[in-house]
Amino acid sequence: MSAANILVIKLAALGDFALAFGPFAAIRAHHPGARITLLTTPPYAALARQAPWFDAVWEDGRPATRDVLGLFRLARKLRAARFDRVYDLQTSSRSSRYRFLVGAHAEWSGIARRASHPHANPQRDFMHTMERQREQLAMAGITDFPAPDLSWLDADLSALDLPERFALLVPGAAPTRPGKRWPAARFAELAAGLALPAVILGGKGEAALAETMRAAAPSAHDLTGRTDIPMIAALARRADYAVGNDTGPMHLIAACGCPCLTLFGDDSDPALCAPRGEAVAMLRHSPLSELPVEDVRAALAALLP
Repeated sequence: MSAANILVIKLAALGDFALAFGPFAAIRAHHPGARITLLTTPPYAALARQAPWFDAVWEDGRPATRDVLGLFRLARKLRAARFDRVYDLQTSSRSSRYRFLVGAHAEWSGIARRASHPHANPQRDFMHTMERQREQLAMAGITDFPAPDLSWLDADLSALDLPERFALLVPGAAPTRPGKRWPAARFAELAAGLALPAVILGGKGEAALAETMRAAAPSAHDLTGRTDIPMIAALARRADYAVGNDTGPMHLIAACGCPCLTLFGDDSDPALCAPRGEAVAMLRHSPLSELPVEDVRAALAALLP
């Protein structure tokens, strides 16, 4: 099926999206002459439109449950597109239901009922995301996985007035998952003892974390609320290394080749969802809030040449 009309489904979140770069590239390589559409959500649409893997990006892939009109519009859009094959990389109950919106004529790779190319491994939920997606695609006939070229994912950082060398620190995580956050005070202690100045990444809501860290390490640069996804990628390429919680930006930073140390507690399992890249390490402690700074320093020393 070199010339076909293909749909790829990947709705969220940033970490999962970064882990899907390899599958995206593999699908494009396997279908070089196809028209490939990505169904996603607004936070990732601009990023996907920059990527070389898709001919079209639809960002209305997750209407609210009560948005009956939105659901109707999506159903009509999916049915009208007459896709030949669907790669469901979200593999959720929601995305599986979309099989019936697309129509039974389309080949389907995923876990939906009556899929033509099911990921028929009862242990799939115990696999790391990347291995799970690779196996899913292999069962659909895709066995070549070229390293994704991310040279397109870049940004101008000249306005940030950065030091020549720096370390990235990512102290935030999902607000609804406090157990995934190493305390800001410990990040502050780590930053104060680094040989390089720290650059702190995070959203606007994490400015207080950066303030705590800068109180202990005044040379740190606070970029909370000032970076988008391409800028994070550009920072990753310039940084000497990164330390952060299990959160989306760490997956993106790792995918761009930056040496990364990711901190895990009980809320997530690195065997299933750790960042992947050229030089990555994980440190897990229960509870994460009590992980000693000395252990992080030792793990960082072991990671770096």
